[in-house]
Amino acid sequence: MSLLDPQERSARGAAFQTEVTAAPAPDPATPVEGSWRDFVFAEVWNRPGLERRARYLVSIAGATISGAQDSVLDGYLRGALVGQVISLAELRETALHLAVYAGWPKGQDLDRAITRVAGELGLAPAPWPPIRGDAWDPDIRTAQGMAEFTTTMTFSGGPSISPFLEAINNFVFGEMWCRPGLDQRSRRWITLVGVCESCADTPIRSHIYAAMASGNCTPEEMQEFVLQYGIHAGWPKASAIQGAVWAMSKNFAAGLPWNA
Repeated sequence: MSLLDPQERSARGAAFQTEVTAAPAPDPATPVEGSWRDFVFAEVWNRPGLERRARYLVSIAGATISGAQDSVLDGYLRGALVGQVISLAELRETALHLAVYAGWPKGQDLDRAITRVAGELGLAPAPWPPIRGDAWDPDIRTAQGMAEFTTTMTFSGGPSISPFLEAINNFVFGEMWCRPGLDQRSRRWITLVGVCESCADTPIRSHIYAAMASGNCTPEEMQEFVLQYGIHAGWPKASAIQGAVWAMSKNFAAGLPWNA
């Protein structure tokens, strides 16, 4: 059995850190800083099971919700923009989507960070479509939202029998999930981070199942998601999500609903 070289590991980690953040990797001064280079970037970010765009979205959402230092979140945003992996307009949509699943204050935190990094890079403001540009019939919006819920979640939702459920049908699925600025697979990764951070069993299990049943994510990609998610959430939360992914993958493979 051949031994792995720690110097090669560190060099690989520094190279990936530089590439991912679009800034020179600093020399670690502490064990924690060393683990960013030698584990997070050397062993997680270069894994083949999940594309770079997905890892950025999971990490951006995770860093925002966890209250990571500006330098961490800014690094992800800078790398995504400089590498042309995610556009400025898509990042603005990411902030809106995160607001729904992590709360509007967290969405604002991300929005401010995007503004900060875009300014540093000298980028022009990105155009964005209004939440709804034309007059609408409330009943039609509700019907559209319920249809979008069924498409997104792969099962039917409930009627608007409370202000909260009305908002789910009318805004979350009737307007936000339908917006053209971000594809459904990208919205899925942001959503997964938000619901996993909620520690609420029903949203976690139903959204993990829907990610696979919709065709947005494969069971193998969901395994990679757990690892990427754990970087910012921590291993205890990720261990709970790992169990949910195994359970929902089993249901999906057997053709069973998420709540079977």
